[in-house]
Amino acid sequence: MPPNTTATTGDKPGKSGRKKGRKARFIVLVLVLAVIGGVAYGAYWSISTVRASFPQTKGTITLQGLSGPVDVKRDGYGIPQIYASSDEDLFMAQGYVQAQDRFYEMDVRRHLTSGRLSEMFGASQVDNDAFLRTLGWDRVAKQEYDTKLSPATKKYLQAYAKGVNAYLDGKNGKDLSLEYAALGFANDYKPGKWTPVDSVAWLKAMAWDLRGNMQDEIDRALMTSRLGPKQIADLYPQYPYDRNRPIVREGTYDGLSKTFEQQGASSGSGASTSSAAGTSSGTASSALQGQLAGLYKVLDDIPTAVGVNGNGIGSNSWVVAGGHTITGKPLLANDPHLSASLPSVWYQMGLHCRSVSSTCRFDVAGYTFAGMPGVVIGHNKDIAWGMTNSGVDVTDLYLEKLAGDGYLHDGKVLPFTTREETIKVAGGDAKKIVIRQTEDGMPLLSDRSDELVKVGKKATVDTAAPDRGDGYGIALRWTALDPGTSMDAVFAMDRATDWEGFRAAAKLFDVPSQNLIYADTRNNIGYQLPGKIPTRAKGDDGSVPAPGWDSTYRWTGYLDFDELPYEYNPERGYIVTANQAVTGKDYPYTLTTDWGYGARSQRINGLIEQKIKGNGKISTEDMRQMQLDNSSEIAKLLVPSLLKIDIGDKDVRQAQKLLEGWDYTQDADSAAAAYFNSVWRNILKLAFGNKLPKELRVEGQCLWVDPVDTTGPVDDTKRVRECGQRDADQAQPDGGDRWFEVVRNLMDDENSDWWTAPRSGTRPAAHNRDELFKRAMIDARWELTARLGKDIDTWSWGRLHRLFLKNQTLGTEGPGALQYVLNRGPWNLGGGEAAVDATGWNAAGGYGVVWVPSMRMVVNLDNMDKSKWINLSGASGHAYSAHYTDQTGKWAKGELLPWSFSPQAVDDGTSDALVLKP
Repeated sequence: MPPNTTATTGDKPGKSGRKKGRKARFIVLVLVLAVIGGVAYGAYWSISTVRASFPQTKGTITLQGLSGPVDVKRDGYGIPQIYASSDEDLFMAQGYVQAQDRFYEMDVRRHLTSGRLSEMFGASQVDNDAFLRTLGWDRVAKQEYDTKLSPATKKYLQAYAKGVNAYLDGKNGKDLSLEYAALGFANDYKPGKWTPVDSVAWLKAMAWDLRGNMQDEIDRALMTSRLGPKQIADLYPQYPYDRNRPIVREGTYDGLSKTFEQQGASSGSGASTSSAAGTSSGTASSALQGQLAGLYKVLDDIPTAVGVNGNGIGSNSWVVAGGHTITGKPLLANDPHLSASLPSVWYQMGLHCRSVSSTCRFDVAGYTFAGMPGVVIGHNKDIAWGMTNSGVDVTDLYLEKLAGDGYLHDGKVLPFTTREETIKVAGGDAKKIVIRQTEDGMPLLSDRSDELVKVGKKATVDTAAPDRGDGYGIALRWTALDPGTSMDAVFAMDRATDWEGFRAAAKLFDVPSQNLIYADTRNNIGYQLPGKIPTRAKGDDGSVPAPGWDSTYRWTGYLDFDELPYEYNPERGYIVTANQAVTGKDYPYTLTTDWGYGARSQRINGLIEQKIKGNGKISTEDMRQMQLDNSSEIAKLLVPSLLKIDIGDKDVRQAQKLLEGWDYTQDADSAAAAYFNSVWRNILKLAFGNKLPKELRVEGQCLWVDPVDTTGPVDDTKRVRECGQRDADQAQPDGGDRWFEVVRNLMDDENSDWWTAPRSGTRPAAHNRDELFKRAMIDARWELTARLGKDIDTWSWGRLHRLFLKNQTLGTEGPGALQYVLNRGPWNLGGGEAAVDATGWNAAGGYGVVWVPSMRMVVNLDNMDKSKWINLSGASGHAYSAHYTDQTGKWAKGELLPWSFSPQAVDDGTSDALVLKP
C-alpha cells in the first residue's frame, strides 16, 4: 500500500482521560469519513465488486470443448499445476486458468501489441497506438500464424484461445476484474474474444524490449552534436576482455566450414574490434540530430503497461556441472531483470500430461506469460533451461531521403508501400493514419510525429548525403518485423529431452536473441546463442544510424545457426551469462558493439570459483545466496580514492568515515551504501551531466533537491519537490555498468577534462579528479541530510532504495483512490545497479528501484522437487486476492519457495483442487 506518513504535532504521549477521549473521537471521525468515502467510491471497491471477479478454484466446472476431465491443483500461493490426458485439453485448461487469474492484464497486453489502447483508455493513447501500429506487431504475428508456425503449434494456440474464451463466456466487465468496473465509468468498453494471434503478438512486445542497442545507436548519433570521436569513445569504452571473460571460452569459429566448433579455446584477451564512435558516418548532421531528438521522445512515451520496459536492464543465469555440486548433478539458476510491474510479467505454472504419449506430450513446469501457452523458462523431467538477454544488435536505424511519394535508393526513387489504419477511441472520434514502409519492409517511424516531419523537411545534411529535396525520415530495420518461428521454439523446448533436442528448439528461436543455458539429468550442461542475427557490409558495425540511400549499408544476410557460438560440457564445469560479451574478439562477425561490460558476470564467475576452489561443492542454498550478492564493484574501485581526500567540514568528514572498513555490500540497512551511492550519483552528475547534449536529458524525473545550493545542512522543512532536471540544461547518465567502465578508464587521468565542473552557488569549481570527488562527497552529504536527516546513524540504503509496485494501467493513470487500491509498497531493498542482486536505479532520476530480478529460480537436476522458485508479485492479478502480492515479501528478503514437480509432491502441496470436466 502507499507509504505511511506521520506528522510531528509537538504533543507528548499521555494517558489522561481527556486524551483518550480525543483519541476515541478521532477514531470515530475517521470511521465516519471512511464510510462517506466508501459510499462515494463504492462502485469501485465495494465488497461485491471486488469479489465478483475472484476465480473459482475448488469444486467442479463444466467446460464445453474438453475431451476429458482436467485437474487444476493450486498450492498455498495459488500457483496452478494442470493435469490432462491430451495436448488440446492441457492448453485449453491453461487458457482458462490464466484468464481466471490475469485476464485484465492479458487484455491490456493484446491491445498494446495491436495498437488499440485507445479503445480501452481513450484519447491519451492515440499517439502510442499510432506508433505501435507503425511497428505492426500484430500484423507480423498474423503472418507468422498463417505462414510460419507448425500445425501442432497452431493446434495448441487454438486450444489455448478456446480456453480463454470459455472463461469469458457469459461474463461482463465486473465479473472479470475490478479494473473493468472502474473503466465502466469512462467508456462502454467490453472485451472481445481471444485469438491465437493475440498470443503470438506478445512475443513481439518482448522482442521490442530486448531488441539490443537501438537506444545506444540514437545516443551516439546525438552526441556528435557536442562531442568529438575521442570523447564519444571515452563514453563507450571497448569491452574489457582482459578482465571480464566472455560467455564462451572453449570454442572457436572455423572459417573453412563456416561453423562454430567446440575445440580450440578463444584467447579471451585483447581489444575489441568495435568502433565506439561508429563507422556508419555521413549521417550525423542536423537532419539526423533533429529526427533522433524527436524519436527519443516518441520512444520514451511508449506505455509501460506490459511492465517490461527499462533502460539498462539485464539478467543473470548460470549452470554448474555435477562435478562441482553436492548432489553430483547440475544446478541451474536464472533471474531475468525487468522493470517492476504489478502483476509480475511472469506467471508460474505446471503443465502435465497424466501419461506422456504421442497424444499428450508435455510434462513441464516453470514461468510463462499470461496470454501465452506453454512454458518459456523452466524444466521438464529431463532438462532445465534459462535465459538472459544476449544484447545482440538486431535493429538498425536509417536516414531516408524523401522524394515525392517515395525515397531515394542508389540514385533511383522507389515508392513507399502504404496502408491506412483507423484508430478507434473510447469516448472520442476515430483517427486515421497512413503508414509508410520501404521496399524491404522498414516502417518510417518519423511519420508518427508532426514535429519530426517538419524537422525532416527543413533539415540539411553533410556533403556525403544527397540534396535535401523533400526532406528526410527515420526508418527501422528489425528482425522481429519478419515472420518467424519463436512460438514453435517454446513448445519444442518444453518437449526436449536432451542437448540435441534443445539445440533443435533453439534453432527455431529467432527473436528475441537470448543467451540460453541448459542442464540435464544425465549430467550435461550447455550454452547456445540462438536468433536471427544480421550480417552487415564491411565497415558497417550498426553502431550508429546509416544512410538509407546507399544500399551498401543494407543488411547482407543472416548468420546460419551452425555459425552461432555454443558450449557443451566445458572443462571448467560451469557457464555464466549476465549480458557480457558472448565470444572473444576473434569471432569474425560483429554481434554488437554494446555488450554489458561484465561487472555482474565476473562477480558470479568469482563466486563460483571461490566456492569450488579446493574441490568445494555447491548446493542449492549456495546458488540462492549468489543470486543475493549485492557487492558494489564500482565502490571497490572508488572508495580507496575517496578515503584519501582531505575533508575539512566535520559533517562531511563524518559521512566519509562511513566508508572506512565498509565491505562494499549494499544491504538495505547500510548507511555506508547510502552515502556511497549518493557520492557515485553526484560524481556522474558533475563529471558528465553538463557535458552531454541537451537532447539526452532525462525529462519527467522527480528528485528531492535542496531549494538552493548550500555548503551547510538544509532545513528538512524547506525541502522542495522538483520534477525534471536539477539544472535546466544538464543531462545525466543512468548509472549502469557502462559508466563503471567509463570511470574506471578515466581514473588514472586525474586531469582529464571530464573531471571538471563549473562553480554552482557556493560550491567551488572542480579542476581535476580529486576536486570533483571532494565536491561530490560534499553534495552527497547534504543531499542525504535533506532526504534522510542530519543524524547519519539513521541513514540506510533501503530508505533511499525503495520498490513501489504499480498496477501498470489504472495504477499509474487512474483516479487516486483507485491507485491506492491497486498499488503496493514500498519495500526497502538492498542490492543495486550492476550488482548480482540487480535492484537497479537510475542516476538521472534518483535512487528508487526501477528494475528488478523479476523472478528467481534454482533448478536441482538431481531431484526436481528440491528446486526452488519465487515470483516478484503473485499468481493473481486481482487486487484483493490473497495471491496478489503474497510472494513479494519473501522475494524482497531473498527467499525462495518450494517448487513441487512430481505428482506426489504436487498433491502434498495442494491447497485448492478444481476439476474442469466436459
